Amino acid sequence: MKKGTTYKKVTVHFEPDSVNIIVERGASLLQAAIDAGVHITASCGGAGVCGTCKVLIEKGEVESSRSEKLSQEEWEQGMRQACQSRVLTDLTVNVPVESRLETAVVSREIEMVTGAAGPAEAIATGWRFKPPLNKCYVELPPPTSADNTSDLSRLLRGLKKKCTLNYAGVDLDVVRKLPRVLRRKKYRVTATTLVQAVKTKADKRKPTIINIEPGNTSQKHFSLAFDIGTTTICGQLLDLNRGKVIAEAMTYNRQIGYGADVITRIAYCQKPGGLKKLQQAVVATINQIIDELLAQSQTKAEDIGHMTIAGNTTMTHILLGINPEYIRLAPYTPAASFFPPVMARSLGINVVKHVHLFPFPSVASYVGGDIVSGVVAAGIHQRERLTLYMDIGTNGEIMLGNSDWMVTTACSAGPAFEGGGIKHGMIATTGAIEDFDISLPDLKPEVHTIGGAKPKGICGSGLLNIIARLLEAKVIGQNGKFNTDLATNRIRKGSDGYEYILSQARETQTGRDIVITEVDIDNLIRAKAAMYAGCQTLTKSVGIACADLEQVIIAGAFGSHIDIEKSITIGLLPDIPQDRFIFVGNGSLTGSRLVSFSTDLLDDARKVAMMMTNLELSESPDFMHHYVAALFLPHTNTDQFPNVSKRLAGLADSKTKGGLTV
Repeated sequence: MKKGTTYKKVTVHFEPDSVNIIVERGASLLQAAIDAGVHITASCGGAGVCGTCKVLIEKGEVESSRSEKLSQEEWEQGMRQACQSRVLTDLTVNVPVESRLETAVVSREIEMVTGAAGPAEAIATGWRFKPPLNKCYVELPPPTSADNTSDLSRLLRGLKKKCTLNYAGVDLDVVRKLPRVLRRKKYRVTATTLVQAVKTKADKRKPTIINIEPGNTSQKHFSLAFDIGTTTICGQLLDLNRGKVIAEAMTYNRQIGYGADVITRIAYCQKPGGLKKLQQAVVATINQIIDELLAQSQTKAEDIGHMTIAGNTTMTHILLGINPEYIRLAPYTPAASFFPPVMARSLGINVVKHVHLFPFPSVASYVGGDIVSGVVAAGIHQRERLTLYMDIGTNGEIMLGNSDWMVTTACSAGPAFEGGGIKHGMIATTGAIEDFDISLPDLKPEVHTIGGAKPKGICGSGLLNIIARLLEAKVIGQNGKFNTDLATNRIRKGSDGYEYILSQARETQTGRDIVITEVDIDNLIRAKAAMYAGCQTLTKSVGIACADLEQVIIAGAFGSHIDIEKSITIGLLPDIPQDRFIFVGNGSLTGSRLVSFSTDLLDDARKVAMMMTNLELSESPDFMHHYVAALFLPHTNTDQFPNVSKRLAGLADSKTKGGLTV
């Protein structure tokens, strides 16, 4: 800005949120939406290449130019890409349904976060309820001429007698306010102590006194547990006296306006001020959730004493303000895998000064604290059962092992599981097609959407179900190509090759046909091939086969909504008995919560991270071999999927007998 220059302020009004924000003339329309808290899909982080941030300019002017992501008809209607538009005048902007991130899906996910740990064998056992944060109320004898020892010595003596613990140290802030606090309630005080993780069970654990309060506040004893996800952030308020969740909340990670995946966000961090913007975005989201948790529970912020957070390596780096640049560059080196506890308020989090934040340790650039947390929560490190742990998403993370050993890897499956790279793909929210069936012999589709609304796109689990059912009905072959000899007008030639009409324009929210194309199918085949090849590479690295797996634990929001049979049908999951599969929902949040309840599991988090041996698939010749072999439905090697192959053959026979030519 030149000296003496005055920039005109203009108002942007967003519908249907009915939100106003005042910005400078020339500001980015996408940034205005982010700052206003309006959730607009922007998968590419504002690079202008994805076309997901389309908005309708109802009133006012923007500076923009038409790209191939906007048709001439859309341009003439007033549609613009928010990321490529600069505000010139007061605006009224309507965010169409296909560009919105609806909050209704968040309510659905919240139902999963508390009790989603599943069967007993999928949750950690044998741990003591002994939170790392503790409160001890003591009544101390006032000083006299015969006993005029220092206030601190008096406190330590009383705590040792009452709580039978020796203390490693005292925070300086405690000492500074100690004289005033002791005398306020006539030497009746509550001390808050915190223990950190130790490397081995043999290490001596000594707590540090981090806070002192007048009177007895031991009943006001709370902690926060968070899962910092790329798409959503989940938080729980924990009562450390009762070991219970008393409030929970979830919302979209505000970083989503800067890109849908970690690679895009790492790239954004390299822009001037980019890291700071993303760090502030995630902190603002955390603060929003904290406010909601406090409101739900009628709890005060000063009664929170501790925080745990689990997230992938990139999310943890950005939250802590650490440059993630080298995570995406060979040889893929994070700044750190083990992070020291940090004062939460120093990051901008709205809690009192003494609150420490414990970040879960990571394993590698793409195997983060979320997987460590999930493995701890599932108790895999406690049992001999050979277990495969899968978090299926854009960056698929996989762990294989038991109480004796663990090997892990991450594979870039691409955005198809999140609805990305799909012609009518979208995040799993209201109006997304999530289930599908097809009638025979007319091949008429039956779609089911999230929330029962009119369809406006296809989410990841919906895409999986559609492809599995089209394969079973022989509408597509095992190569993912449409059978164009079928007598139906549902299959047609489109701009991306052949496509199948799922919902006609009159049936949709968007007023356009919703289709699945051969390009969409190919994208999912590539994504599922990467995940399955990752599993095969891990199993082969330790000399076993997928059939030897005794248990498969599926974690994450996407994993919680997939159909096991259909996932096996397309070759995403191994062809083993379905009773070996267990869903754990948000394992990352469960682990974050359990660590808040137990110093035993706090230590186990470090132990599990150190147990894991990471396998870089980019350096594994086996991975590419397995990947190419998996580029088929379900697989080029039918021996890998004997039950699926038998079932598909049986379906083909029944269709032939029924008179349907395929």
